Amino acid sequence: MFDSLTDKLQSAFRKLTGNSQLTQKNISEAMEEVREALLTADVNYEVAQSFIQQVSQECLGEAVLKSVTPGQQAIKVVYDKLVELMGSQEAPLALQGNAPGEPAIFMLCGLNGNGKTTTTAKLASLLQKKYKKRALLAACDLTRPAAIDQLEVLGQSLSLPVHTNRQSHDVIQVAQEAIQAAREKNCQVVLLDTAGRLQIDEPLVQELVRLKEAVHPQEILLVADGALGQEAVSVARHFDQALDLTGIILTKLDGDARGGAALSMRQTTGKPIKFVATGEQTVDLETFHPDRMASRILGMGDILTLVERAHAEFEENEARKLEEKVRNATFDFDDFLKQMSRIQKMGGLMNLLKFLPGMGSLPPELMDEKAFRSTQGIIHSMTPQERQAPETINASRRARIARGSGSTPQQVTEQIRVFMNMREVMARMSQGGGASMLGSLFQGNGLADMASMLQKSASGPGLGRAAGYAQNGISHQDALSRAREKARKEAKRKQEKAARKKNRKH
Repeated sequence: MFDSLTDKLQSAFRKLTGNSQLTQKNISEAMEEVREALLTADVNYEVAQSFIQQVSQECLGEAVLKSVTPGQQAIKVVYDKLVELMGSQEAPLALQGNAPGEPAIFMLCGLNGNGKTTTTAKLASLLQKKYKKRALLAACDLTRPAAIDQLEVLGQSLSLPVHTNRQSHDVIQVAQEAIQAAREKNCQVVLLDTAGRLQIDEPLVQELVRLKEAVHPQEILLVADGALGQEAVSVARHFDQALDLTGIILTKLDGDARGGAALSMRQTTGKPIKFVATGEQTVDLETFHPDRMASRILGMGDILTLVERAHAEFEENEARKLEEKVRNATFDFDDFLKQMSRIQKMGGLMNLLKFLPGMGSLPPELMDEKAFRSTQGIIHSMTPQERQAPETINASRRARIARGSGSTPQQVTEQIRVFMNMREVMARMSQGGGASMLGSLFQGNGLADMASMLQKSASGPGLGRAAGYAQNGISHQDALSRAREKARKEAKRKQEKAARKKNRKH
């Protein structure tokens, strides 16, 4: 969703890094581009103006102007201000109930069509995986029978209890029944999926206020559509005035939304963004990290989130077995299928690449998901024996596989050739003393190695150099300090060389 904003910001930063020194004129020109980029992304006007003013003041400060790399230091200022704008740090969840042993109550509210019911299930999944808390889902939207049906289906897919009462028209009664059911089922959290409207009206607000006063929820979370831009900010203000929100969940960040809501909501409401939804599946809900989001917006990638996703999908023992197969060149098409399937569960290859420095603007044709599916079709058309020993596939077998997968024998031959070459290269890498890229990839550390490799070829100067330290856990501050130190040494070396040359002439 930030692709357009990222491109425009990087265009502005190229002007800064291309100058040997910063002046009020070139800072002003660059900040005008940044301002235009923010407004185009639907960032609130007052927020954009305040942001540009603060960044300009700091960029004209003595610490930046006298820096050896003033252009990069100016980018660091923008990064810091973006983090500050979005909340500085991860917002914690209140997971303790109103009394010892009581379940925590989360009340989710929002307008119809913003993904509230789906988000309730996503939050339940996240609570179970990240916080080890079992949630009960409560169907408190009594105006839409379809919402109750949807919540039941989602709860069943997660193997979590769902409380419904289709005969009741009293939302407070349903909520209190759900809380009692949570006690009986040993659930630590109750998620109340409340009613919405197409727009905010007084009956909706009053119903939510009465529910809040009756059950005293620990969290009141607004589910807001990130694609609505300024309208989403206005909705957040109205809900906050009525309910005193504890946080915001932004949905549809995987679409073509312009991103302004994410940059405006924290500043305009004073309430933190706690989670962001990045897809349709129940696993597609992430804790909102302002620093990581700022890195994504500036094209620096987000290695930490990528590693967390990998750890969630792959167990260490399995990764060791995979590495052993790679080392012995026994990695087969079945193993390849499993890894492809897991990459798709993590959001698909193109989505994963966007977490790597400099990869956000890769042309889609480089990693075509259709090509992935075509490869899967060819492998699925093989027998188990052929998958385990692809070198046994002769011409007649290739013809049969081609017919089964809707491809040509030549395509099958090419897939097998590429696979055999890949297996040989991975085995050589492993036997040569280096870590197996594929084996270590799914233990987390390999992601950093891959990011480093790709970053060298894909990232430009300045942004890429600072981002390149991310895989080693080095902060942007330290990265820029190292860059400055390197520049100082280079400048000193050139001065000494010039002095020696001058002495020789005399």
